[in-house]
Amino acid sequence: MSSVNQYSMQDPTTQYPQPPFREQPQDAPGLASRMDPKPDHGEESYVGFGRLKGRKALITGADSGIGRAVAIAFAREGADLFLNYLPSEQSDAEEVVAIARKAGVGVHTQAGDLKDETFCKELIETAEKQLGGLDILVNVAGHQSYHESILDITTADFDDTFKTNVYALFWLCKAAVPHLPAGATIINTTSIQAYEPSEILADYAPTKAAIVAFTKALAKQVAKKGIRVNAVAPGPVWTPLQSSGGQPQKKLTAFGKSVPLGRPGQPAELASVYVFLASQESSFVTAEVYGVTGGNSSS
Repeated sequence: MSSVNQYSMQDPTTQYPQPPFREQPQDAPGLASRMDPKPDHGEESYVGFGRLKGRKALITGADSGIGRAVAIAFAREGADLFLNYLPSEQSDAEEVVAIARKAGVGVHTQAGDLKDETFCKELIETAEKQLGGLDILVNVAGHQSYHESILDITTADFDDTFKTNVYALFWLCKAAVPHLPAGATIINTTSIQAYEPSEILADYAPTKAAIVAFTKALAKQVAKKGIRVNAVAPGPVWTPLQSSGGQPQKKLTAFGKSVPLGRPGQPAELASVYVFLASQESSFVTAEVYGVTGGNSSS
């Protein structure tokens, strides 16, 4: 995708590609490099202003989609990074590492499956050690697979979705809190599905509702420690999560058409929200959920 200037006024309905899109099936978890059009993660467009200089951030799902956009933005804002992704996403992750290092920050990586509690604990410990501290945790990694009927959802499917989206988030937050200093932030990723669930996402949508409740509860619990916890609730965003089984191919061709702005969001359009919630600019913001939905209500 060609670079889009995010800093000049323009019509948001035509700022990025609009449906129809072509069908483009790929195996989960999917690669951004195989999407058409390729998502904009801010590779060329995001400009940093030093808002996270000196900060130390762990980002999950950092190879593509929203996690990739967050990693690029954080690097250009001056944060040192520890990036997690699945081993099958290595090629996308290497692109992110190269972009982040070009920004002049420290970058460390560890591939692995977050459905493993032991790995989640080790990930936090390794990140804290290699970064020389940890003060930002961004939970983006998620699993989404559509099912036309509840009869098609197996217990294994249900477990995979909840372990990736909810259990891993719980394990990571639990392991991270003892390491986080006053001023640290946790940013979780929920979805408009928490409020307006699609009938084909009967296992995914409940995980996103759980993340909303968990975020608000944890925020109240750790506020006295000076730690803030918030969440971002995206609407339809053009990522491999959708093309690799998150949506039926017949629906992918019109993905985002039904929202008021008439198109899906691009990962780059969410990055600045995560930057704001990670930075000291949002010092009086905790237990909040920020919707980035193209006009659909997320509350």
